[in-house]
Amino acid sequence: MTPLGIKGDNLGPHSLRATAATCALENQADIAKVQEWLGHANINTTRVYDRRETRAPDSPTFKVAY
Repeated sequence: MTPLGIKGDNLGPHSLRATAATCALENQADIAKVQEWLGHANINTTRVYDRRETRAPDSPTFKVAY
């Protein structure tokens, strides 16, 4: 549980940072600026935080018609 009382198995500082980074990149932020904002020494670390390709709506599961 976080100090705010929010519960979740996958909720922590890294997932919140990844959400912020992904949101910024979805809104055309420059990845180099996001890297600087997150304090990453290597841009590859910033790319790990970029979850645009793993969003649920992009999953094939959402494309299946039942």
